[in-house]
Amino acid sequence: MLVLCVALGTGIPAWTQARSSARYPVHPDDLTVARAALAALDVRGPPPTDPYDRDAFGQAWADVDRNGCDTRNDVLRRDLTDVVTKPGTRDCLVLRGTLDDPYTGRPVAFVRGTASGDVQIDHVVALGDAWAAGAAGWTDTARTAFANDPANLLAVDGGTNQDKGAADASQWLPPNTGYRCAYAVRQVLVKSAYDLSVTRDERRALAHALGGCATT
Repeated sequence: MLVLCVALGTGIPAWTQARSSARYPVHPDDLTVARAALAALDVRGPPPTDPYDRDAFGQAWADVDRNGCDTRNDVLRRDLTDVVTKPGTRDCLVLRGTLDDPYTGRPVAFVRGTASGDVQIDHVVALGDAWAAGAAGWTDTARTAFANDPANLLAVDGGTNQDKGAADASQWLPPNTGYRCAYAVRQVLVKSAYDLSVTRDERRALAHALGGCATT
């Protein structure tokens, strides 16, 4: 007999969510670390005096690791399959490829040009959220490094990235429910590494997402 349960807050059968989660397994050690890190994150205090400004995070897609290629193309090469690069760019400039988008669970074609925006690079911990969570007090150099840290970057579906905006986990989670645990793990580990705070609602949302993990 199949017992059909509905995943809390999603309206999606729990067995479907579990099957989807299996596409994005999380190592048990990473899950343990993430849960401990989440419990240790500070709760956010008063908002910063200065409003968020994208320019405070430096040049968009700088070559911070000095490998001769900007961060955006580094991430595209990492996250896309069937990648074709422009000749003469030392395999840097990505012309086309295919993304298995974690946020929607669907494939997205990337073709450089007028359709480049179909695939965008998301800051998993959004820059606006990071600003409110502690980055407002960093140096310009530290903010530039954060904005280009590949650990906090994912190639994703462009429209879904626009829907997310600067939202934290209490305001937005990937529509692909099977990816929510892996997304939460990444958010928590990034916030922990950079000593960024969370709101109480955000902590609850992240804890709930970590409870839906499929482990390797």
